[in-house]
Amino acid sequence: MIIDATFWVAVSFFIFIGLLIYFKIPNKVESALNEKILFLKNQIQDAEKLKDEAKNILSENEKKLSNSKNEIKSLIKKSHEEVEQNILKVNNDFHKMMEIKKLNSELKIKQMKVQAIKEIKNASVKIAIMSVEKLIKNSMDKSKLDKIYMDSIEETKLALKRKSS
Repeated sequence: MIIDATFWVAVSFFIFIGLLIYFKIPNKVESALNEKILFLKNQIQDAEKLKDEAKNILSENEKKLSNSKNEIKSLIKKSHEEVEQNILKVNNDFHKMMEIKKLNSELKIKQMKVQAIKEIKNASVKIAIMSVEKLIKNSMDKSKLDKIYMDSIEETKLALKRKSS
């Protein structure tokens, strides 16, 4: 019988398998693989929990964002309404103030017109009296002049009283 290299390879293979079984290497490999599988399952479960928490936080934040957007829209709408009300109030106040100024101006104009008419009447009366005096002085004697002067003053006074009332 010739013992060649294949025989020794087969013998060493069986010894190797025997040693593996003796030292319970397959059980250790199986338990290590089971531990790794269990560890990976726990990590997957943790990851799924984190994913669910993230979804919950995302949905809460989206609700908060939506509520914030609605609140901002309502605040903007309210501020626009307040601005419009303020514009209307200021516009009304401005028109009232302009109306009061217009009435005051019209009243001042009427007063100035009355004053101007009085001044014109007084000036025209003075001019008329001075003209009459010059005419009379140049054309009449002193006694007639005094009488005409007194009569014209009386007539002027009566005319002014009639015009005033």
